[in-house]
Amino acid sequence: MTGFPRYAIYFAAGADDALSRFGAGLLGYDAYTGDELPFPGDALHVAADWRDITTDPRKYGFHGTLKAPMALALGRTEAELTAACATFAGKARPIPVIRPIVDSISGFIAVIPAEPVEVLQQLAADCVRDFDCFRPPLTAEDRARRKPEKLTERQRDYLDRWGYPYVMEEFRFHMTLTGRLDAERRGPILEMLRARFAGLKLETLAIDRITLFKQHDAKARFRITGEWMLAPAS
Repeated sequence: MTGFPRYAIYFAAGADDALSRFGAGLLGYDAYTGDELPFPGDALHVAADWRDITTDPRKYGFHGTLKAPMALALGRTEAELTAACATFAGKARPIPVIRPIVDSISGFIAVIPAEPVEVLQQLAADCVRDFDCFRPPLTAEDRARRKPEKLTERQRDYLDRWGYPYVMEEFRFHMTLTGRLDAERRGPILEMLRARFAGLKLETLAIDRITLFKQHDAKARFRITGEWMLAPAS
């Protein structure tokens, strides 16, 4: 059984950022405060079951994954992980900047980069490597839960090496807005979400920080416990 609490290194845009408000409102949950939020009227209009549609992403809060959720390895502490986040953020690096769009990815809808950004791929890879020492060994149960028979050979290799299959070349940055949707439902919901996103007038998005999320137990939602701005390369 997966241990608790669990921690994840995510990107979140900031408590007062318009993108954070956009995502939290649609999910009905603010990971910064832990508050429940009312769903927007247009979301409920296009899908009366909006609460069900957003059940899965609501659990995690609005975010972009950099290091997938993990319990702490034996002997590791939250204080050590927090210190490692500060150290990681303090290393000067190019700050990824994406052109964000709303689109479908693997059956769900998310904010994603319009085109690949190499320095974002590198940032995610660095997170996977640098924080891997905090992750306990992958158990047989957790491996089976990932359904390795449905993964590619490279994804299985990454699962065994890093505890998660969608890393390195398999990584695709996304900030999830819905659960998986049947193709016939996806169109109207995607249209509504694109219209709402257009109102933000967000032409570029800097992935300029890392954020530590914590899940206390299996029934709890993830909450933000720390945030560190990345030091830009001069």
